Parts: sequence; C-alpha cells; structure tokens
Amino acid sequence: MDKNYLIKLTSNLYRLTLLFPRKEPLRYKMRELAGEILAGSFSNPKIKKETFEKLDILDSFFAVAGNQNWVSPQDILNLQQEYIRVKEVFNKFSQSQKAENLFKQRSSIGQNYEDGPHNERQQSILEILKEREKVQVWEIKKVFPEVTKRTLRRDFEEMLNQGLIERMGERNNTFYQLKGRTYNI
Repeated sequence: MDKNYLIKLTSNLYRLTLLFPRKEPLRYKMRELAGEILAGSFSNPKIKKETFEKLDILDSFFAVAGNQNWVSPQDILNLQQEYIRVKEVFNKFSQSQKAENLFKQRSSIGQNYEDGPHNERQQSILEILKEREKVQVWEIKKVFPEVTKRTLRRDFEEMLNQGLIERMGERNNTFYQLKGRTYNI
C-alpha cells in the first residue's frame, strides 16, 4: 500500500468530517481511528490484528455517519469503499506474511514447503498452536464450528504424519502441540 495514498485518504476523511457538527464525538473518533490506521500501517512491516479491528470500527462509524445527513451519503460511501479496499490490501499482505513465516519455520526444521499443511484450516491450526502451548480437538472445534470433530481429527492426524505436531495423552486427555516443544499436560 502506497504511503501517499493512505495520507491522502486520511486527509479526505479529515475534510469530510469538517462538515460534521463541531462537538460531534463521531467527528473526532473517526479522525483518531484514521490516524491510528495510518500510523499503524507504517510503524511495523507486519499488519497487526489491531489495525484490522480499527478498520472494522471505522467502517461502522461510516454507516452511522451516513444516516445523519450531515454530508452527502455518496461522499461517505466513496470514502468508506476506499477504506474497504485498504483492508483488502492489508489482508492480502497479512496472508502472504503468514505463508512466508510458515515457509521459514518449516525450512528451519528441515522440511520442504510441499510437506506442509494441505489446506487453510490446517495452516490456521498451526497458527493457533504457535500462540498456545497445546490444544484439544474441542478447542479447535470452537474456532471452526462448521467442521466436524472427525474432520478435525483427520487434520491433526495428517499433520502428525507430516511431523509438524505431536500428540500427548490419550482419550479425553489428548492434547496436540507443535513438534519440538515441551509442555506439561
């Protein structure tokens, strides 16, 4: 994402909110979020989760402002769509960063990228395991409510066979962790 584009977008938001009532909190909240999004997008090469949350909040604020008749609904919609595009670009960048990090992790433990997870769900499970010490199938089921436990067990089994994770315990006390980590059950 071009830095000048984001600066111009933030400036446009400031101009648009000038037409809001002077003491309207929404005027200042939207400006604050736009500034934080601008600052957050360049302070760290990785797009943080907080930036996505701020973009979602700003999107909600656009919806509220559009119903107030302070400015042209089309002007609000145009700016809102630009911020939606920013979120899409950040999302693509974030996904490519996750894939790159996964590749680096596998390379560092001597595995080929092709030997990794075969679907996005398995990649997500690995991301969760990076954040947590260990997980059980029922915890992953909460993240993927549309997926059966049986399918999740197959995913874990496949990752076990690839050497990406380890199983600990048995029956109702079965946990999974990233290979090479040691934690107490």
